[in-house]
Amino acid sequence: MNAFTRKRITKAAFGIAASGALIFSLAACSSNSGTATDTSSTSSSSAEPSAASTPAASIADLSNGVDTQVAVDQSFVDAITSLGLTPGVVGTATFTDGTFSFPITGGNVDYYGPDSDVRPYVQGEIDHDGSGLSLTSADGTVVELTDFRIDPGESKLYGTVTANGAVAAEDAYLFNLWGGTLKPIQMEGSNAVLEGTTVHISPDAAALLNQTFKTDAVQDEMLVGVAKITAATE
Repeated sequence: MNAFTRKRITKAAFGIAASGALIFSLAACSSNSGTATDTSSTSSSSAEPSAASTPAASIADLSNGVDTQVAVDQSFVDAITSLGLTPGVVGTATFTDGTFSFPITGGNVDYYGPDSDVRPYVQGEIDHDGSGLSLTSADGTVVELTDFRIDPGESKLYGTVTANGAVAAEDAYLFNLWGGTLKPIQMEGSNAVLEGTTVHISPDAAALLNQTFKTDAVQDEMLVGVAKITAATE
C-alpha cells in the first residue's frame, strides 16, 4: 500500500463538493432508505440459482472496468469534519464534485433481478485493486482503506486497512450495502449500471476507526453515501 500515491482533499473543498453530493444522494434514495430492507441479501428463505436459472444479465469478466462511485452524504461529511479528519484518495481513486470513484479491476456478476425466485438476486464479486480512501487526523495519524472487494450476495464490502503504513487488517469487513433502494439494472451503451444502494460503515470498521482515532463518534451503520456501479460488458 505504501507504493500508492495518496492525494489529499482539503476540508474546504470536501465540504463544498458535498453539498452537491447531498442533492445527488437524495435523488438516488427513496424517502425510507434509512430503514429499507436489503432485497439482495440472503435470508432463511433464500433460493440459490438452480441449473435451470438463467441470469437476466451476466458479466463473466469485469476486468474491462469501469468503476464504483459513491456520492457522499452530508451526514458523513459532518461526522468526519467534527473529528478533525481530512479525507483523501489512494492510488487510482478520484474525488470529483462530491463523489468518490474507484476503478473496477476484476470480478464477475450475475444479475437475476428482483422479480426472480433467486436470492440474493445479484451475485458475484467486484474487485477494486490499487485504489481506496484515506483519513488523516490532526496529529498525523493516517488510516487507508484500499483494495475494495464487493460481495453483492452478502451485501458487504471488504478491503485492506493500513494505519501509518502498517497493515492492520486484510479483507476486512468495511462497509454494509443496503439494497432496498437499488434500481433495476440499466444499460448505458455497452455498460451495465446498478445504482441506488446505500453504503454504511460496518460495525468492524466503526470499532477500528474509533480505536485508532481515540473517539466513539464513528457509529455502526453510519451512512456514507449512495453507490453507482458501472461495469463494462465488452
